[in-house]
Amino acid sequence: MRYKHQSLSILQNFSKLVHTQFDKRIKCIRSDNGSEFISTQCQSFFTDSGIIHQRSCTYTPQQNGIVERKHRHLLDIARSLMFQSSLPRHFWGDAILVATYLINRFPTVTLNWKTPFEVLYNKQPSYSHLRVFGCLCYAVNPDPQKTKFDKRGSKCIFLGYPPGQKAYKVFDLEAKHTFVSRDVLFHELIFPFAQHSPTDCFSPLPQIPLDADASDTSSLSSHPLPIDPSPTSNPVHSPFPPVRRAQRSHQKPTWLSDFVCTFDTSSNPVITCYSPAYLGFVASLSLLQEPRCYKQASTSPQWVDAMKHEIQALERNGTWEVVPLPDGKQTVGCKWVFKVKLKDDGSLDRYKARLVAKGYTQVEGVDYTERFSPVAKAVTVRLFLAIGTAKQWPIHQIDINNAFLHGHLDEEIFMTAPEGYDVPPGHVCKLIRSLYGLKQASRQWNLEFTRSLLNFGFLQSMHDHCLFLKKVSSGYVGLLVYVDDVLIMAPSEDFIAEIKTYLDGLFTIKDLGMARYFLGLQIARSALGTSVTQSKYISDIITDCGLTNSKSVVTPLPQGVKLHSASDAFLSDPEPYRRLVGRLLYLGFTRPDISHGVQQLSQFLQKPCQAHWHAALHMVRYLKGSSTQGLFFPSSNSLRLRAYCDADWGSCLDSRRSLTGFCVFLGDALVSWKTKKQCTVSRSSAEAEYRSMAATVCELKWISYLLHDFDVLASTPILLHCDNQAALHIMANPVFHERTKHLDIDCHIVRDCYKSGFVSPSFIRSKEQLADVFTKTLPGAVFHTLVCKLGLFAGTPRPTCGGAVGNMSNLPLEGVIRNTFCDLQN
Repeated sequence: MRYKHQSLSILQNFSKLVHTQFDKRIKCIRSDNGSEFISTQCQSFFTDSGIIHQRSCTYTPQQNGIVERKHRHLLDIARSLMFQSSLPRHFWGDAILVATYLINRFPTVTLNWKTPFEVLYNKQPSYSHLRVFGCLCYAVNPDPQKTKFDKRGSKCIFLGYPPGQKAYKVFDLEAKHTFVSRDVLFHELIFPFAQHSPTDCFSPLPQIPLDADASDTSSLSSHPLPIDPSPTSNPVHSPFPPVRRAQRSHQKPTWLSDFVCTFDTSSNPVITCYSPAYLGFVASLSLLQEPRCYKQASTSPQWVDAMKHEIQALERNGTWEVVPLPDGKQTVGCKWVFKVKLKDDGSLDRYKARLVAKGYTQVEGVDYTERFSPVAKAVTVRLFLAIGTAKQWPIHQIDINNAFLHGHLDEEIFMTAPEGYDVPPGHVCKLIRSLYGLKQASRQWNLEFTRSLLNFGFLQSMHDHCLFLKKVSSGYVGLLVYVDDVLIMAPSEDFIAEIKTYLDGLFTIKDLGMARYFLGLQIARSALGTSVTQSKYISDIITDCGLTNSKSVVTPLPQGVKLHSASDAFLSDPEPYRRLVGRLLYLGFTRPDISHGVQQLSQFLQKPCQAHWHAALHMVRYLKGSSTQGLFFPSSNSLRLRAYCDADWGSCLDSRRSLTGFCVFLGDALVSWKTKKQCTVSRSSAEAEYRSMAATVCELKWISYLLHDFDVLASTPILLHCDNQAALHIMANPVFHERTKHLDIDCHIVRDCYKSGFVSPSFIRSKEQLADVFTKTLPGAVFHTLVCKLGLFAGTPRPTCGGAVGNMSNLPLEGVIRNTFCDLQN
């Protein structure tokens, strides 16, 4: 719009467009008191169209805040575009149009993180055609007057996107006119109107002869690399003359004045000619590249040596024998995997080459039968740490080197010879031991390791097959296995050293000392107890989601949000959502506060919607504000079980099933919790609570068996806190027959455990029910109160928990937890 009096015709056209394209009519227009809006013609248009015209008071722009804020938004974007491109002021109109075009394609929180384009047209906008405003481009100008030998393209600058056309609007720098072209070649790092393009810093450096005068590089490198002089009989002729250094003062580029910097800038000149030492370092970086195949690796002596070492290790281990391939037998392929191992300081440690079998080529029933291999349960890991801390025993960690290579194969498997390994024609490798990549490799390793521990006098737990215990004079030695990572606890260091020596004699182990980092869990211990966090894992999630600079929130899910299927447009690519939810599930190892939110998100992995994705990002923002939070196991602990259970009746909007939630404490240490949708629809809240009690009792039964393996006597009856009186009556007596006669028999395990004295029901008020955290989306204050009562370790301040409630005064309050954190840091 060039003149203000054109506003009326634009309003009329816009009203017709809305009515024709979207079948909507404008009902109200709010404006200031500009003459273009209060003119007679404009008022007649409002009256004839039935539009209510609202005007703000004189010099009161805050009454029209929405449009005023949008004006500022447009100018901010346009100003940035003009600064970056250094275009003259008379191009400001094009910058405003491009800013409008971009804003209509930006996600906004006002529209629930949708774009205005998507809301208006019910489809996602395309971003593939977007280009940098004001950059250099070469456009084909379809001039009918040009001859065959005239140039086909014109040197232009990019100005925007013409409406109604699949093309670009450009300005011809030679002809000084604007035109539209479909065929444009862009150079998005070059801005013709900038006096010094910032892309100058990307220009290639001149080659410097290695035999240049040392005085040229003395100011850049105080210790240049020693260089062997070339023979005088064969002088090296450089294609470039020696570089002559100017002595004039350096000025910073004028294009930097277009940028605003809030930090102090240095007056030192920028070094554009690097020392030979630095250039040598840059050249050596190519050696750290990891090859993708054997052909690439075979050209490097370092990787050839790494492959030789791997072959020698496999031969010493007796992994295979070279035999002719029997008739009718199929072979399994193999490949090399290469990895550069770095030290803690980032320097090179070694080149690692590993031979991996192509397990996907194995045939079930021929090359393998069983492949299941147990791993330690999360509850068992927490019990292991809690009991070891309560007994004040040392807890160590070891790692088995090349664990899968120690398993013996039961099947006859023939593998093609690795690349670079010479065998006679027609011969293959018959595998004697398992190899990484085989379907049964993990299972065979577990069987071999279990056999070794049983031979040493350990007993395998029947309630978690990865837990092993051995009686000693002053207690027992406990050993917990997760594939090749092992935790060991004992009354003294001597017993731990004995088992390490035994395992190192059978398998090569890596002694990691006191447990500090196990399965991604950061373990810290002090005289007051042990903290277990996953702050490093959380930091990686935040970085991968691009939310490093986002604001944190106080609850895992937005209050009042009820997620359900097909609540919004489906995600075009569900893989990022599935990956994020999978990582959040593993984060639940130490974060019971997100259990309910993760359960809600994990229901929609098959067809996630935009609303589900935004809810998942909301949880990541919550984790950003509580990344140091985790579990705390106090040293002074009674090792007495108690539990809280709750249910949210009919909470699932799609199936109307209820949610079960419970948590189990061992003394003051939270060791088990769960949020799970019930299998059937409940007819009443009492039935839903009764099913929740049944799930909690089953968990208590299993934990009591594990405690018996740990030689810990589970005192009975175990307190089971519930906030539903009807469910407690059903537990104690066969009442409410008409409403409970359809219950499954397995639910009545609650009544049997009550009669046998295993559990004791205890009514608790709803506001004191800790299990509410696992079944409902709570307001921020209530949520943090209950999370504090769970006794979580908090490295950062949180809202106060408001003191202990009821019979929970013995729980560690947040002040104690913070003191523990300080002690751990010291």
